[in-house]
Amino acid sequence: MTTEITAQRHFDLGGDLRVARMGFGAMRLAASTRNGPANDRDTVLGVLRRAVELGVDHIDTAAFYHRHGLAANELIRTALGPYPPGLVIATKVGPSRGPDDPAPTGQLPASGLRAEVERNLRELGLDRLDLVYLRPGGLEPPADEPIGERFAVLAGLREEGLIRHLGISHVSLAQLEEARAIAPVAAVQNRFDVTRPEDAGLLAVCERDGIAYAPYFPLGGFGIPDDERVRAVAARHGATVPQILLAGLLALSPVMLAIPGTGSPAHLEENMAAAGLRLTAADVDLLRNRP
Repeated sequence: MTTEITAQRHFDLGGDLRVARMGFGAMRLAASTRNGPANDRDTVLGVLRRAVELGVDHIDTAAFYHRHGLAANELIRTALGPYPPGLVIATKVGPSRGPDDPAPTGQLPASGLRAEVERNLRELGLDRLDLVYLRPGGLEPPADEPIGERFAVLAGLREEGLIRHLGISHVSLAQLEEARAIAPVAAVQNRFDVTRPEDAGLLAVCERDGIAYAPYFPLGGFGIPDDERVRAVAARHGATVPQILLAGLLALSPVMLAIPGTGSPAHLEENMAAAGLRLTAADVDLLRNRP
């Protein structure tokens, strides 16, 4: 007998924002690869509009997502404003990026976080941000670095009404506990995909406490992982490897929110179709390395 895993289609982010568990990440709107050319502006505007048509109601962005004269926040506002009811826009603050830096390389001080929140509000045309993640700066921030002072700034902005819910990104369990001692944490955004389960312990805490877990690089980040387990599951379902990577995330935990990003209409359709895949318990056990 084959047991199908029926993944819940929605999650109540922060307890009061119901979102589809397949969302959209805006990092690749400006350019599809780290060193690649700019995407076509009209194409990515169409991708954003089509994403909402396909059921996306959770978009993850940042003011520092810009390249080649294209900026994710401006594209989102142009494509989707005035925003449809129920659309949740999450952003992140913390990293600093110079005008000539290809990616964020530094970290904003606590005193700079208000300005960055206000920048996101201005660029997105919002009076309040649904979810703001504090993300330590740099490509590999230290896991033991205290975040309390900076998180407290965002907690203050939440009290002022500029932010609805708070999240943290690229953090350890100790940093999560530090943040939760200051204010409620609605979501965590760490690196995770079904071939990289190193963050399973923190994910388990999020699942226990109803905290959303929205992994960045759900498709591996720098190329699709070459994993025989994923290929085997894809073959059984007549699906692509990226679709199984996404469906696998949704099946692994009910608090998982997938936010794959793309500037390609075809890839968008492929990603969104993954939400309809129904993996079996045997599939999930295999992806968990329990054949």
